[in-house]
Amino acid sequence: MGLLLLRSLTILMCFSWLPDLGAQSGNGSLDSLLQEYSFRGFGTRPKTGTPYDGHIPSNMIGIEVAALRLRSGSLRRKGYAKYREFSIPEGVTVTPYVERLVLVYQNLGNWSEFYYPLTGYSYLAPVVGLLAYDAQNLSATGLPELDIRASEDPISISFSNVRPEPDRFSAKCVRFGPKGLINFSSMSSGNVCVTTQPGHFSIVAESKAPSPLPVTPTAPPPPMPSPPSPDKKKKNESKTRAWIIAGSVVGGVIVLGLLSLLALCGHKYKQRKEMKRIEMAAEAGEPLNMVSVGDTRAPAATVTRTQPVLENEYMM
Repeated sequence: MGLLLLRSLTILMCFSWLPDLGAQSGNGSLDSLLQEYSFRGFGTRPKTGTPYDGHIPSNMIGIEVAALRLRSGSLRRKGYAKYREFSIPEGVTVTPYVERLVLVYQNLGNWSEFYYPLTGYSYLAPVVGLLAYDAQNLSATGLPELDIRASEDPISISFSNVRPEPDRFSAKCVRFGPKGLINFSSMSSGNVCVTTQPGHFSIVAESKAPSPLPVTPTAPPPPMPSPPSPDKKKKNESKTRAWIIAGSVVGGVIVLGLLSLLALCGHKYKQRKEMKRIEMAAEAGEPLNMVSVGDTRAPAATVTRTQPVLENEYMM
């Protein structure tokens, strides 16, 4: 577990510097790093005029580098027919002059858009670079770049595996020079770009702005209606007043009907309430009058059916 964590931290630290390299003007830090990796491919006894592949770390998979050591005089007299995509003609000079130089080849592959973003363009081929360094010390790092110039015929760059040109796109050659300088040029026959200086190169497609849609002529506005005549205006006013009066009458009738209905509902409610009170009183029964008999109070009926009669009254 500890070994796995250590490896993860190592990979994270390796990737942490990549955005910083892309932010450098002209990617000088990246070029310096790739110069070191390309020089490692020479080994102990490199041969002049033979390209050697460099050693790229695992966190930069997709990038290819190579190194080619030449004599400056031989390069000027003979050139170099085929160095990866580059064909170097005769008459190339080196400034400042060195006895031997190393031509470093770069192919950024799928890292092209990361290190060389171009707004409004898409890459049809990877970015390739050709840079020159002093070959006096093949183990040196951080070497300054040499300036090479093609004084007669230009250096040609033949791109392979170029993606087809998309519809409504225009393919161009692009050169990335020092200090963020970008130059566009037309392609030669096939997928070939030319240059007289070192740098980084690719084929890109520029997006064309869509042509504006045709403007449809608008119909003329309808004529304004003529103002109404005075008689017509009076007639419209009379109709408006008639509608207002009719609306008022209808509204009054509706309000009166609602008030009548409300009064009727109230009367019905009072009748039902009185009827309910009478029914409750009938169910309770009529109370009897109370009379005092001595010290006692007793109920007494107010009316009897027959009046009491003494017996002796019938006897007489």
